Amino acid sequence: MLNDPALLAIALIAAVCIGLSKAGFSGISMVSVVLLADIYGAKASVGLALPLLIAADLMAYPAFIKHGSWKPVWKLLPATLIGLLLGWWLLGQIDDKTARRVIGGCVMFLVAAQALRTWRPVLFDAMAESRGFGNSAGVMGGFSTMLANAAGPVIQLYLLTRRIPKMELIGIGARFFLLINIIKIPLNAKLALITEESLWENAKLVPGVLFGIVVGRWLIGRVPQAAFEWMIVGFSFIAAARLLWV
Repeated sequence: MLNDPALLAIALIAAVCIGLSKAGFSGISMVSVVLLADIYGAKASVGLALPLLIAADLMAYPAFIKHGSWKPVWKLLPATLIGLLLGWWLLGQIDDKTARRVIGGCVMFLVAAQALRTWRPVLFDAMAESRGFGNSAGVMGGFSTMLANAAGPVIQLYLLTRRIPKMELIGIGARFFLLINIIKIPLNAKLALITEESLWENAKLVPGVLFGIVVGRWLIGRVPQAAFEWMIVGFSFIAAARLLWV
């Protein structure tokens, strides 16, 4: 448990980022991944973040229940479960140093995908229309959410290729991650990543999640999302490089 006020403040920033991501700014979720891995250790941060994510999902789902539906969730679920099991198996095999590298690699992949969507939209759209893209997005989403709680940008990129409006996209994401994160509870518990000590740590950080959701809902209609997410992508690139090479 954190006793250093400076580290606790950074952990609260990570919790605020989780809340902001659930309010629609999914790119900022990569910031929380890196901050928590840096503070608590790569593997421990996966289990510590999960209850915070579920708390955020339970707050976000009622807020966006009027937007989206469950139909796209069921379509993605089979491939996502395959990725989830692959990530769970790998997480049980690797040490903390390797986990840092794998999490950094996942975040770097998401940064590259975001860059491709912006810089080479024609190429990205052609890739998105391919038959295997939906299944690949589901597997990658399940893998990255199990290893790093970092599937938000993957799923958002997939939904954007389906030309889904912003508010509907947020509503579908709220449903998808509420279901997936609940499924992850026994998998994390079996790896001893959720403990009594980690739950007490969660209790300190939940107010940051709530603050992030409230601020995010206020910002979503006022801040150009593209500009905001590119700022986050730049930060995430630096942070992922830190996980990979420091």
